[in-house]
Amino acid sequence: MLLSKRCIYALRAALYLALAKTDGEYISIQKIASELNISFHFLTKILQDLQRKNLVISFRGPRGGVALARPDTEITSMDIIRAINGEDVFAQCIMGLPGCGTETPCPMHEDWARSRKAIETVFNNTSLATLAEQTVKKHLRLTEPKARTE
Repeated sequence: MLLSKRCIYALRAALYLALAKTDGEYISIQKIASELNISFHFLTKILQDLQRKNLVISFRGPRGGVALARPDTEITSMDIIRAINGEDVFAQCIMGLPGCGTETPCPMHEDWARSRKAIETVFNNTSLATLAEQTVKKHLRLTEPKARTE
């Protein structure tokens, strides 16, 4: 998996906030965790990382929760990825080998070098607003499919 589980959950939570369109109101972390089927404590830590990078804001108390720190049109999926997985997430060797480069490449070095630029471009050019719009328009999901009851 290219992105860590923390990163995937961060993307889903940020997209959830973009879809909520709360006009400045906060959404409880418990509600987000429940809706997305993510551990409350794990999600809290992830959202703290996003808050440190000024991507979400939080408010404590009975009416507390989290909200996007900026309009969803101004936050890209790459902003979320870098906040969680670091600035050099796409500069690392896809096979995890230290020192991988043109001098000492891994077996996937050339293919990964070509592919990562395209992937970076997609993430850099895809805002949360775009993802939210596609999610609504195409009836996409943020969670695992619900089990059918017969």
